[in-house]
Amino acid sequence: MKNKCGKTRKADRPYEIWRTPNGEWTWYVLKKYQTEDNEKKNPYARWFCKVVTPMCPYGEIGDVYVQDVKANAVCIYKDKTIEE
Repeated sequence: MKNKCGKTRKADRPYEIWRTPNGEWTWYVLKKYQTEDNEKKNPYARWFCKVVTPMCPYGEIGDVYVQDVKANAVCIYKDKTIEE
């Protein structure tokens, strides 16, 4: 299976957007390093994201662990041009 989210995107066109239930943290997924199947097998799987928090309201860009995002947030947007 090919990784359809393997090319880095600009922050205004993310592959997915994840948000905590209280709305304080938001992750804009700009690149995924592995397919979803491989992410499930790898506890250190990561995404390249822009993360907006109360401490950093304009966002910071960097790698985040997939398991941390999925444990604390829900997907509120998924680009329809990619299919996984």
